[in-house]
Amino acid sequence: MELKDHIKKLEEKLLTAEVRSSKTELKKLLADEFFEFGSSGRVLYKNEDFEGGIGIIKITLSDFDIHPLSDHIVLATYRTFNEETNQHALRSSIWKLNDGVWKMMFHQGTKTDPLF
Repeated sequence: MELKDHIKKLEEKLLTAEVRSSKTELKKLLADEFFEFGSSGRVLYKNEDFEGGIGIIKITLSDFDIHPLSDHIVLATYRTFNEETNQHALRSSIWKLNDGVWKMMFHQGTKTDPLF
């Protein structure tokens, strides 16, 4: 499988109810140093208590691409559309390969207009 397809599948997995409703499953995909600047403006860290998960959402992903930063680190960029809130966002994630496993180190979501 191409690296771009693999990282996209990991991003899509993070949007599933199975992962979003389980602290255990969620933390399997996040590096220990993970943090996020959410589209809500909130800053989240992996070590926070996600009891009950982070909430189930219905989001579609588009315009996915990756940008290698090194042999073991990639920047993923894409757009999302939240079908429940009718909100568009630009998203970026940094993924790091550690012991043969890709984990997300950083994520940022920025609300945007669909025309941009």
